[in-house]
Amino acid sequence: MKVNNLYRLVLGISLLGSLMLVPSCKKPNTNYNVLFILVDDLGHRDLSITGSQFYETPNVDAIAREGMVFTQGYAGSRVCSPSRATLMTGKFTARHGITDWIGARYGEDWRLHQRHDKLLPAAYNSHLDHAEVTLAEALRSKGYKTFYAGKWHLGDAGSYPEDHGFDINKGGWEKGSPMGGYFSPWENPSLPNHSPGENLSMRLARETASFIKENKDSAFFAVLAFYAVHSPIQTTREKWHKYRRKAEQAGIDSTGFDMERVLPIREVQDNPVYGGLVETMDDAVGLVLDELTRLGLDDNTIVVFTSDNGGVSSGDNYSTSNLPLRGGKGYQWQGGLRVPFFIRVPGLPAGSSDYPVTGADFYPTLLDLLGLPLNPDQHQDGISVKSVIEGQEDPTPRALFWHYPHYGNQGGEPSSIVLDHPWKLIHYWEDNRVELYQITEDIHEDRNVSDQFPDKRDQLSQQLDNYLNRMEASLPDPDPEFDSLQAINRRHYLTTEWKSRLEKQRLGFLSPDFQPDSTWWGSEPQ
Repeated sequence: MKVNNLYRLVLGISLLGSLMLVPSCKKPNTNYNVLFILVDDLGHRDLSITGSQFYETPNVDAIAREGMVFTQGYAGSRVCSPSRATLMTGKFTARHGITDWIGARYGEDWRLHQRHDKLLPAAYNSHLDHAEVTLAEALRSKGYKTFYAGKWHLGDAGSYPEDHGFDINKGGWEKGSPMGGYFSPWENPSLPNHSPGENLSMRLARETASFIKENKDSAFFAVLAFYAVHSPIQTTREKWHKYRRKAEQAGIDSTGFDMERVLPIREVQDNPVYGGLVETMDDAVGLVLDELTRLGLDDNTIVVFTSDNGGVSSGDNYSTSNLPLRGGKGYQWQGGLRVPFFIRVPGLPAGSSDYPVTGADFYPTLLDLLGLPLNPDQHQDGISVKSVIEGQEDPTPRALFWHYPHYGNQGGEPSSIVLDHPWKLIHYWEDNRVELYQITEDIHEDRNVSDQFPDKRDQLSQQLDNYLNRMEASLPDPDPEFDSLQAINRRHYLTTEWKSRLEKQRLGFLSPDFQPDSTWWGSEPQ
């Protein structure tokens, strides 16, 4: 594995240097608006501010420099729908019951994938329960205008954003990827096409900016939930050329993939298509931030920036590398769960904290920052970290839990996790084995120390078991038709032919002659 041993040092110096530039601020205004920016599949290290030497994200970096950076920020799940439900409800996945992306096969239908796995994945809730009082509903009840733009993926018609507390919905529906691509004409009944070649990320940003302008004299809660940087990855000719040249100047490695436990995994950040997609997302963020400034609302608007899970290093488009974190989207390791986690509050100084936080914490934290009463019966797993943002004492340490009784498209295994920082225990449902990592000492999770620390292993195992029992969590079942020989044959194919194809595709993206089609995915309409 090509782990960058200077990662923590570089990140620390980058953040410290940036934060020192922020002046002392005035007393905060409690009559805040909220702009919540959620990126799909953005990895922890997919930003310049978090250590990427390849992607350029000046607008997102500015949010981090001016706000609180939670360096131990975690998504609610390793995949999208469960994580998004956690953001909306303040609950962990085992409690709200959406444990896989909505639409994923489970039970005997899993065999249709011809994966030849040992287990049949557990069933899960297929929409956000209407009994939940979402963050949007909580804020709307207090007079906030509520707006949603972009990816929703929390149920079919009847369970769209407008059914869960949002006054306006631009582009949110049941699909989890940008149907029709990132350039108009796209296929989205909640977002009509305007002009051929229009970029989806920029359109969502313009819709958000328009809402903010129209409601500048009201308190508002605006969610900008990009479809980017989910597959299929696409960009313009100009941005592809910029990042191809950048990769060439840095020196193109002859190989870009290694073999993880299940699938090949990307180890280098040099995909020029993905680089362009990330930068366009950042351009769109800049458009909305500029509108806040133009309207004079930047002084009373909280800005949140995060991702719904780790970057895609296996499966889908094998887009990015999360090193030095292990794995990526879908995986049980840190690369699948750790994400950018920034909260900028006007009037409060910038800073960074290593207190572990999760997507469930946004709900109570925003209520607290807005001076609204908390609703602990709803956000049962989240806690307010307002004290951290204000530079006071950290909250009492607590354990974090993740439950994923499924196989990921990206190589993740059915497993459940408890994190009692710095100890992380993973329980695998195929054979009930466990892995124990001390993540501050072993950032890449190479050293399973369960045998060296049996007391800690047993304590965390019991803690996890007790939690899952309280939640009455669904579990996968053994597949009586499992064929070990077919599983071995599939593994051989993945480690040989499939890995070779990925290497050729990677070099194809970097070829000076690369051209996806005559219109560059529709960005150059003819």
